[in-house]
Amino acid sequence: MALDSISPLDGRYLKDLNDLCLYVSESALIRYRAEVEIRWLLCMSQTEAITHVRVFTAEETATLQSWIENFSEEDAARVKEIESTTRHDVKAIEYFIKERLQATSMADLIESIHFGCTSEDINNLSHAMMLRDSIHKVWLPSAKQLIADVTAVAQKNADATMLAHTHGQPATPTVMGKELAVFVHRWKRQFAQIESQEFLGKFNGATGCYNSHVIAYPDIDWDATARGFVESLGLTFNPLTTQIESHDYVAELFHSIVRFNNITLDFDRDAWTYISMGYFKQKVVKTEVGSSIMPHKVNPIDFENSEANLGLSNSILDHLSSKLAVSRLQRDLSDSSALRNLGVGIGYATMALKSAIRGVSRITVDKTALSADLEGSWEVLSEAVQTIMRKNQVDNPYETLKQLTRGESITEADITGLVETLDIDPDDKARLLSLTPSGYIGRAKELISLIR
Repeated sequence: MALDSISPLDGRYLKDLNDLCLYVSESALIRYRAEVEIRWLLCMSQTEAITHVRVFTAEETATLQSWIENFSEEDAARVKEIESTTRHDVKAIEYFIKERLQATSMADLIESIHFGCTSEDINNLSHAMMLRDSIHKVWLPSAKQLIADVTAVAQKNADATMLAHTHGQPATPTVMGKELAVFVHRWKRQFAQIESQEFLGKFNGATGCYNSHVIAYPDIDWDATARGFVESLGLTFNPLTTQIESHDYVAELFHSIVRFNNITLDFDRDAWTYISMGYFKQKVVKTEVGSSIMPHKVNPIDFENSEANLGLSNSILDHLSSKLAVSRLQRDLSDSSALRNLGVGIGYATMALKSAIRGVSRITVDKTALSADLEGSWEVLSEAVQTIMRKNQVDNPYETLKQLTRGESITEADITGLVETLDIDPDDKARLLSLTPSGYIGRAKELISLIR
């Protein structure tokens, strides 16, 4: 952990984000850029119509592939060293690869590096690969883990009847499993959208018109060539752009993550509240300290940490979603500066997920506390009584129950006494007289099965 880091992502939280660093760090961006440049060289060598790039031998192809697969921190450091002179990050990549080619049998193809490319041809593909890999290899697995863990708690507590609270007040009973299943259902919908997100790329030159390509090879179908190259990288081809890929897919992705974040934020706050109410117990770790002065405390810090990091992620991703979709004329540089923070927004989102996962692993549902709270709240049966009264066409059912229960502590005797006076169907009366708060849960238990 670097104690002089400005961002906690690179300091305090780094141990939880080492997997993400492989895809969104500056070193990772350098690696992706080098990969795009090398793969374009390989693509040209395999395109018969591009005559100035000869076909590589099997050994030469293997060498180039090894440069991609074994790109090291030392390689990234050399690129940065070159950049200190060029003051241009993509040009530094070009010079780095030329430097390596110089010492091989491929030295004759040095000037074919970066052929027909503007920097954004390299950058947009690199950023798309960076986003794709960070989402599919880190964020989605973390999100999937959170969903699975909460699903397990929901299913385990399918019979944990509890007092619901609307506006912070006692409300119609439910079961804890069903309340957690609501979050799972919401998460899964957003997860599916993020999982199916396209990652777009363009490869059409300085203003998106293939100018330099056509002047060099007027007879090549450059749309098809560019499409083939972009798709070979596992991306979706964007055929119509300015100098930059328009970033609309980035906005789509980040808006989806923000929605997932907000569901997680809602979950964090509910979990925190259930802990405060005693509905959730937290596991005690003997070596941990909850307060510097109050030794009894076991604080819900994982959910609090998750909440804080979700807010930071949303702020960054919201801004990037709006900013990146707007650029002056054919291009200005503001998107480039903004794009350097892709990993920050995803980093805070990932950290929040991992904190929430830790929080879930430390909680158990206290069914005794749930039952005690519920069985002391007979007023919640006023809904059931007035509904049966309506069914039996009794006058003023709502008003009758309001007068009896609103703002009052109601006992079993109060409810039973009222029901006994009602002139209603005997079966309805018997059902009400046998009803308890814990039995008044509708189809709550069955609804949990919808998340399987």
